[in-house]
Amino acid sequence: MILIGQYDSSFVRRVGIALGLYALPFEHRPCSVAGDFARLQEVSPLGRVPVLVLDDGTAMTDTFVILDHLDSLVPEARALCPRAGPLRREVLRVSALASRLMDKGVSAFYERAFHAAPSEAWLARCHAQIAATLARLEAERAAAATPLWFGAGLTHADIAVACVLRHLAESDPGLADLSACPALSAHAAALEAMPVFREVFQPFRPPA
Repeated sequence: MILIGQYDSSFVRRVGIALGLYALPFEHRPCSVAGDFARLQEVSPLGRVPVLVLDDGTAMTDTFVILDHLDSLVPEARALCPRAGPLRREVLRVSALASRLMDKGVSAFYERAFHAAPSEAWLARCHAQIAATLARLEAERAAAATPLWFGAGLTHADIAVACVLRHLAESDPGLADLSACPALSAHAAALEAMPVFREVFQPFRPPA
């Protein structure tokens, strides 16, 4: 398999971490959405990352689709998301909140980076959405007196939240008040200390 995209994307990083945890062999090609758009379109018409090229040449896009495929390659007991049941719903729910949180962070970043006169109304909306989502996730994590979000076992939800917080802190420190999220910050710090998180990492590089 080939994973395409830079690890300064929280979406690409989540896939890289899952591949590492599953001990699935893959080649990493750190293409940039900004600098390698034409090359990305050769494998994905949207020119977005992550892209996972399977051994048969199939190019899979969208983080949730890719992770669902990777989950199917390991025994159910090792999967980072249950195959079915209430816990699967909850893992996907928290993962989705983290993903959409990152979408709003990216949207706000690009609004300022690529517009000479950014829309203040749009930025205010993004900030409100980010703050509300962080507050919801912080309350849920603070209420969980467990080592990880859903007990002692690592899930995609844990990974998604940690990767998003790291990206927000590095890409746009003023975008979110992470000091108001002590439970989330402690959660992310614990995961970032894991070997696979240290290995699958790249400092944020703003688009040229």
